[in-house]
Amino acid sequence: MKLKFTKMHGCGNDYIYINGICEHVEEDKKPELVRRLSDRHFGIGGDGVIFINKGTKAEFEMEMYNADGSRAQMCGNGIRCVAKYVYDNGLTDKRSITVESFGSVKYLELSVNDRNKAESVRVKMGAPILKAADVPVISKNEQVIDEEIEVRGRAYKMTCVSMGNPHAVVFINDIDDMKDFDIEAVGKYFENHERFPERINTEFVRVIDRNNVQMRVWERGTGETLACGTGSCAAAVACVLNGHTDRLVNVHLLGGAVTCEWDRENNLVYMTGPAATVFDGEIELDDGMED
Repeated sequence: MKLKFTKMHGCGNDYIYINGICEHVEEDKKPELVRRLSDRHFGIGGDGVIFINKGTKAEFEMEMYNADGSRAQMCGNGIRCVAKYVYDNGLTDKRSITVESFGSVKYLELSVNDRNKAESVRVKMGAPILKAADVPVISKNEQVIDEEIEVRGRAYKMTCVSMGNPHAVVFINDIDDMKDFDIEAVGKYFENHERFPERINTEFVRVIDRNNVQMRVWERGTGETLACGTGSCAAAVACVLNGHTDRLVNVHLLGGAVTCEWDRENNLVYMTGPAATVFDGEIELDDGMED
């Protein structure tokens, strides 16, 4: 049995996309399949796998898995690529669409080039969740803003935000370029810290000026990725809460840049960024993967 797929990325945050409307994989076999496909040495390689299905609450559904086979609630870079996929492949001819992920509906606006291909997407990401219990993060305070956490013997200050999935934003002030930050030394310890009951995505941020920040990200279930859309939104919210930036922030990541804006009057976060197709292909599944 051959399974068709498309490799796509948003700012280098790459996933393997499978058209779940046409391709069928049994639910109990998806985690194993995801781990196999995501492997960068023995599989296709990616930060995870996203199945694009017909929606029940929206026009389309994004069913997202991390590289370790665990389900994830939301991915900002991933949902932009979903929008590009459905438009470029003729599943819709609309430039304003809805996509649900883990039951939450997002509204997307596509920018199309002169070849009628989607190039960038603006996503209404919804309201940031700041209540500690809902992020979730264990704290004595109702919200975790500039709160101390000890990791590997060092004290950090974190601000916790959920954008449908949990984030801890940590500001790094003692480094001139985040490319020099040793994320491997601390990322997994944040991810699995006892204060995060569902593990955590961690954004390490250096403020450049009132509208620009530089960021490295460690995603739960995957490790470091070149970009994170929800993490960029969480970082923008944390920047505003801590008085570091204005409400519109350009987040510069290893894989590119996205623009995030927190409309505080309506309490909505918007994210705009690119989406790109790398290649289409198909992979042979062994008997254990077949229906």
